[in-house]
Amino acid sequence: MIRSITWLVRLLYLPLFLLVGNGVAIYLVAEGYNQGWLVFLILVFIGISFATEKLTPYDRAFNEPQQDQRRDLLHAFMNESLNVIGVSVLPLFGGLLVLAPIWPSGWPLAFQLLLAILISDVGITLAHFASHRLSSLWRLHAVHHSVKRLYGFNGLMKHPLHQLIETVAGTTPLLFVGVPQNVLMLLVVAVVLQLLLQHSNVAYFTGPLRRVLAINAVHRFHHLNTAEEGDVNFGLFTTLTDRLLGTAYFDSERTIGTKDHGIASTPNYPADYWQQLMQPFQRDKT
Repeated sequence: MIRSITWLVRLLYLPLFLLVGNGVAIYLVAEGYNQGWLVFLILVFIGISFATEKLTPYDRAFNEPQQDQRRDLLHAFMNESLNVIGVSVLPLFGGLLVLAPIWPSGWPLAFQLLLAILISDVGITLAHFASHRLSSLWRLHAVHHSVKRLYGFNGLMKHPLHQLIETVAGTTPLLFVGVPQNVLMLLVVAVVLQLLLQHSNVAYFTGPLRRVLAINAVHRFHHLNTAEEGDVNFGLFTTLTDRLLGTAYFDSERTIGTKDHGIASTPNYPADYWQQLMQPFQRDKT
């Protein structure tokens, strides 16, 4: 019985987040519900992520706290609050950025969201790629790579300035063509759901979808602790841009554990939230 439940969870986990989560968000926006319901939806899926990681983990060691729970909670609260604020104030200046109002507003919301995901994915992937090439960006991005275990909440653990950079890279093309605010709200939800999926410790089934979707089985390789191995799989939603860059990689025989994570060149990277916010601006010791 337990095996049957576990198998069913592993089978349904990916479509639950991709189809049900985004589907409910689309319904809420289409019916004009308050934005607070989208926040509640995100909290529900965070809860599902935590509970399911206990039920069918990829690695049980990833479920063991490493004095990182408070820090990760602060990162998540700060970053998602900034996302909500950003979308809320967008109408005040968003129209000033429109260069060519060609967004297909007449399409069903689901197709508009899919288009927004595909466009933003390119910008976010390129910003992520640059963050592994430019030292000024890497200093901000290193906060995310300092984690010693991978679980869903890790996806929300970023330096707020680096999140801003990725957000600008992903949304500016959309703003140029006149994307409406409701689609951006849906995109925020889609990003959170994807980050939960991408960093999840759930051993969910992916099958051939891992060739197209940037999910946890693929993203674990990006968190390997050396540049020689970890400079791969930069995509947020898909592997399409990685394939163009030549950075897509997957090895079905490789098992990745806690010893493989962190930053090999900076093994004692600060673990405290406030220290992590300041670390990118600290002078390197010589």
